[in-house]
Amino acid sequence: MAFLPNLALLVSEGGGKFNPLDISTWSNFAWTLVVFGLALYPMWKVVFGPISQALADRDEKATDAVTKAEAAKSAAEAAKVETQAALVAAREEAQKQLRDARELAEKQKSDLIAKAHEEAAKERSRALAEIETEMQKAKSEIRDLVVDLSLDLSSKLLRREVKGEDQRGFVESFLQDMDRPEVRN
Repeated sequence: MAFLPNLALLVSEGGGKFNPLDISTWSNFAWTLVVFGLALYPMWKVVFGPISQALADRDEKATDAVTKAEAAKSAAEAAKVETQAALVAAREEAQKQLRDARELAEKQKSDLIAKAHEEAAKERSRALAEIETEMQKAKSEIRDLVVDLSLDLSSKLLRREVKGEDQRGFVESFLQDMDRPEVRN
């Protein structure tokens, strides 16, 4: 601010007019150029050089930061894609394992049911065979009893004792004929 009063004083003393075409005022202009030229080199080295270097460093750091940010963004996107792919693969694997477990459970269920049916059929067959065997035994015992009763009854009717294998064979053949369906009718 002190510059303005001095400037006003300078203008009032010289009449306040500067004419560039006036040769008498060129010496001031020439000295100004000489002083500026001599001061330019030290000012460049001391002031403008560090400022230029600081600006260049700042630009380089900004560029590095942008490059690193872009690389980090790319890495994050790649990691996101990879994570999503892994998640999809994990879901598919879980679904496959669940499907396999269900299929295995169904197979085991079918096997158990088939085995139970097979065991039941075997048990039924065994029971039927046992019943058939018992029926044959019972029929045989009943035949023997009928033969004995028939012989006893014959003996009592004839009032003599009926013995021998011929009579026994006759009664047994009679009973066998009774078992045939065409004889019963």
